[in-house]
Amino acid sequence: MHSIDRRRLLLASTACLLVPAARAQSAWPTKPVRVVVPFAPAGTTDILARALTPELSKAFGQTFIIDNKPGAGGNLGADAIAKSAPDGYNLLMGTVGTHAINAALYPKMSFDPVKDFVPIVLVAGVPNVLVMNPAKAEASGIHNVADLVRYARANPGKLNMASSGNGTSIHLSGELFKSMTGTYMVHFPYRGSGPALLDLIGGTMDLMFDNLPSALPHIKSGKLRALAVTSAQRSAALPELPTIAETGGAATGFDASSWFGLFAPAGTPMQIVNRIQQETAKAFHSPVFKERLVSQGAIPGGQPPAEFAKFIAAETKKWAQVVKASGAKVD
Repeated sequence: MHSIDRRRLLLASTACLLVPAARAQSAWPTKPVRVVVPFAPAGTTDILARALTPELSKAFGQTFIIDNKPGAGGNLGADAIAKSAPDGYNLLMGTVGTHAINAALYPKMSFDPVKDFVPIVLVAGVPNVLVMNPAKAEASGIHNVADLVRYARANPGKLNMASSGNGTSIHLSGELFKSMTGTYMVHFPYRGSGPALLDLIGGTMDLMFDNLPSALPHIKSGKLRALAVTSAQRSAALPELPTIAETGGAATGFDASSWFGLFAPAGTPMQIVNRIQQETAKAFHSPVFKERLVSQGAIPGGQPPAEFAKFIAAETKKWAQVVKASGAKVD
């Protein structure tokens, strides 16, 4: 009888411990949630995060605060979240760079993009777009991709290529282009698309393979000249703009797109992870939110964690091959 009583007491004690934990998870969030954007403001990662967080704030009744932490191709901000408490109050707007490219590009990483994170939801995929400073394009006689290849081959090292940082898809799109076309352009990494675009518009930089959402307003205003998109298909946002692959020749088969998604530190309760994914997926049913993404050239996501994880694994393999083929390295 005594052993039975002790067993009942043990079970009751365990239940008492589990109830507060369950209540804490179901009550989440009880305070503001931090969403780290590992790039500077005004880039596509920042644009998409600022489009999504108001939807999550409305869904959960708490503020989702953007925290820009640029540096090291997104690694600085990603590392901050990898080392944060797995309590649902620390999230990352990760990218193809932080979670599929950088592991192959950087010889040393301060975090493991697989083991240190739990994927929550794919937010959006976007093509990159090859853009030039209009004055530089005119002075160099560059009106399309074929002109660019001819000029770059005849003038190796005379074109400055900006990017949002080492290891980003913007950087790798340029490296892949250089590798496939046999051209050489000097790479200048910035701490996000925002500052890179400012220098591109100002004439300090000559060209960039930027994410479409951040470059689109400047293309429409005439501040940048768009030559082509980097995806396999044309973009609905700029249907008249050809793909780089359409150029033919050495660029045949060119395909380098970007994606963005929410991540949490490993160990974050799956109940919280699933709730964030579900509310994000619901947001895509909002005509206003969906139109906001599509108008910027983004393709809405919404996939659940397991499906997102499989997608990341495939992308990691793909971009590792791109890094190897391009010869790109970051010390």
